[in-house]
Amino acid sequence: MKSVETLQNITQLLRTVSYFGNLDDAALVLVARSAIRRVYDEGQVILLEGEPCAGLYIVESGWLKAIKIGLDGREQVLQMLKPGDAFNLISIFTDVPNQATVTALEASQVWIIPRSFLLSLLVDQPSFAIQVVKDLAGRVMHLIRLVEDLSLRSVEARLARLILEQSEGDLVRRQRWATQAAMAARLGTVPDVVNRALRKLAEDGMIAVERHQIKILNQEKLKIIAQLVD
Repeated sequence: MKSVETLQNITQLLRTVSYFGNLDDAALVLVARSAIRRVYDEGQVILLEGEPCAGLYIVESGWLKAIKIGLDGREQVLQMLKPGDAFNLISIFTDVPNQATVTALEASQVWIIPRSFLLSLLVDQPSFAIQVVKDLAGRVMHLIRLVEDLSLRSVEARLARLILEQSEGDLVRRQRWATQAAMAARLGTVPDVVNRALRKLAEDGMIAVERHQIKILNQEKLKIIAQLVD
């Protein structure tokens, strides 16, 4: 049985997740009581593509990555997951197995809301059902943008957009695991191509690449390369 303090902590975490934002306090407590806590080490697989769906996962701490693995062994990063992010919703409501493999990039803590509980919540709480529909629509749009980026934009344009999306002001802090290989997997290319694109952006005066961070020197020009402005 969970302690009062643990239930309070889970409830606070649930309030940050869009799916549960419109639930009343009593419903949130029920969700919190159903949650199962799991701890993962760096590199550990959290869920595997093709396996049965256990439920909805919510990141409490650490960073994860959701990937697809091709027949040739290459990775395509679908999403980077941070504290407060939830994942694996599609499998819950479509009767299909896990659609991606998720691994821990560092020591992480995750809460799992069982699939059976969420299916009953979908019937009992219309506000939850509406939010699920909105989220699924958002995920479809994300995948459309991903396909568009991979098919219509150059690596340099995709890289410029990634830098802008990850920036805080004019600075992108690079996590220990954010190597060029990891960046290449996210952009759908290989490390050598990412290295050349980073060099080109630096030579053109748009960024300065340092060991633990990337400084944006010309944000407007970077937006043009990223095709975010006309």
